[in-house]
Amino acid sequence: MKVTSVLLAACLAGPLTAQTCDEAQVDLRGTFGTARFSVEIADDDAERAQGLMFRESLPSGQGMLFIYESPRPASFWMKNTLIPLDMIFVGADGVVRNVHENAVPGDLTPIRGGDDILAVLEIRGGLAGAIGIEAGAEMRHPAFGDAAAWSCAAQ
Repeated sequence: MKVTSVLLAACLAGPLTAQTCDEAQVDLRGTFGTARFSVEIADDDAERAQGLMFRESLPSGQGMLFIYESPRPASFWMKNTLIPLDMIFVGADGVVRNVHENAVPGDLTPIRGGDDILAVLEIRGGLAGAIGIEAGAEMRHPAFGDAAAWSCAAQ
């Protein structure tokens, strides 16, 4: 998929200044600058099991944030998923541990994100690479608490 500058403009943000953290969005920062995604939250077993299955599209500035009660090994698959996705696996400190790009729709092969994962952000396939999101980037969201590398308290 070719990602145009229009799509990137929807995700890349200017300096994220004095904005409160919101359950419905995540901010990412790294060598690429900053990016913001509006997110749906999947924080219980039923919501995590459903995920983005059966969706026919996902706008470039949106995603789904899977949040666990505590850090754990995380593994995903693409059963009943109709669109390619990028999966961004994040530790309890809000630091990106692993990025899996362009997961293949319908593929049942487990996608392992690592151990001690607290959250996983799924976004439109190809965006993580186009933006430059990689291991070591930091995510800001209330789920990570005040001790996170980029906490909501440090706005």
